[in-house]
Amino acid sequence: MATALKRDSHPTTSATTQLKDIQKTLPLRVLSKDDWQHWITKGYVIVRQAVPAANVERLADLLWKFDEKDPNDPSTWYAPQRREHKMKELNNTGMLEIYNHQYLWDNRMEQRIYNVFVDIWDREDLWVTIDRANLNPPKKVKGNPNGFIHWDVDTSIRPLPIGVQAVLSLKKQDGDVGGFQCVPYLFQHFEEWEKTQPADRDPMHPDMSGQSTVNIDMEPGDLMIFNSLLAHGVRPNHADNRVRMAQYISMHPAEFDNEAERQERIRLWRELDHPKRDAFPGDPREWEKHNATTAELTPLGEKLLGLTRW
Repeated sequence: MATALKRDSHPTTSATTQLKDIQKTLPLRVLSKDDWQHWITKGYVIVRQAVPAANVERLADLLWKFDEKDPNDPSTWYAPQRREHKMKELNNTGMLEIYNHQYLWDNRMEQRIYNVFVDIWDREDLWVTIDRANLNPPKKVKGNPNGFIHWDVDTSIRPLPIGVQAVLSLKKQDGDVGGFQCVPYLFQHFEEWEKTQPADRDPMHPDMSGQSTVNIDMEPGDLMIFNSLLAHGVRPNHADNRVRMAQYISMHPAEFDNEAERQERIRLWRELDHPKRDAFPGDPREWEKHNATTAELTPLGEKLLGLTRW
């Protein structure tokens, strides 16, 4: 059965082989051989232009409307968040609790998006996560310029959790606007590094002494996929007038026979509801229920949801 990550955001899986140790049996569909090597050694890979530009533009427009902000009026960008997060570090990070709109599903059902997760998992029977989006304006107060580095799984658990996460960029992400940063060295040398750490080390936040981060630049439409065991974070947005905007998309092995989970996924889609997660309390306005209709699914989408069996 699938279990939730400690951060209550992305599911891990009952798979038993670490993603970096998978021996490929299916031919690569999207990733090159060099991409694959980068993925299994560095813990992340970028798929350029994973979705059409039109998909990116209409979703970006939708997220401005959803968040009731004017892209041309920065004075509207700093309205108070609608609900507090139990995980304090998520407060004021631009998380948008929109989950089931047609435009989100259109990107989830893009063949190129699906194909790259087939590459990652080396299997075709996948479910897509019912996940959210992000709209992060520049920081008014210049605090920590580097942001914080963390894992989304408890790295003290044995065997180590298995999971994958991904971010679809909707706006250009560079040194000014912030974006994804990670520590590939820790992924590649985790076992050796762990032996140098105290027994009571923080399993969610690595000691960054002597470590350096890699900043990831992305164009609109680029998909960045990362292993859940990759220590990472988001650099603060210190641009003058540009926002960071993204959709979170991931896939994991389907569990069609987990009937309770399957029916809940179908209900969320049909009723435009939000997943029941402690870290994300849901949109108090229920904007999607009032402003959208149940997304139309392609045959691929029906399988990715769990409506039909692979």
